[in-house]
Amino acid sequence: MSEYVTKETFEKMREELQRMKTVDRPAAARAIAEAREKGDLKENAEYDSAKEAQGLLEARIKQLEGIIANSKIVDPESIDTSRVAVLTKVTVLNMATKKTFTYQIVGEKEANLKEGKISASSPIGKGLLGKSVGEIAEIQAPAGVIKFKVEHITI
Repeated sequence: MSEYVTKETFEKMREELQRMKTVDRPAAARAIAEAREKGDLKENAEYDSAKEAQGLLEARIKQLEGIIANSKIVDPESIDTSRVAVLTKVTVLNMATKKTFTYQIVGEKEANLKEGKISASSPIGKGLLGKSVGEIAEIQAPAGVIKFKVEHITI
C-alpha cells in the first residue's frame, strides 16, 4: 500500500535512513567487535546485547527502505479542496455532540492526533475521504456509529 507523505517528511525519512546506514551501522559493528575482544562469546552479555541492537537496527533500516520505496509525495499545490483528500484540512461537526473539530488527513507516517493529523487509513480518515462540504460521513466506532458533517475543506 502506498504511503502518502509531504516532501518534507520524505526528506526526513531519507536523512534518517542515511544516518542509520552511515553512522549507526558502523557504530553497531564496532560495539560487536569490542565485545568480541573481551573473550568467550558464550557468556558475553555485552556481545549478545550488541548483536541484538544490530539486529534491531537492520530491521528498522529494512522497514524504512520499504516505506520510502512505497511513498508517494503529495504536492499541496495540486490538491483539489472540493472533496476531502490526503493533506486537506477538514472541519467537521459531530452531529451527536454538536462539537466542531478540524483534522488534517495525512499518511500513516505523519499521523499525530495531538496535532490534529489523522491517518487516511484510520476509520475517521477513511470515512471522510471523498466527502464534500455539507455531506455527512458515518464512521463505525467501537461505541457505535458517529456522524460527522463536513463543514469546511482547506489546504
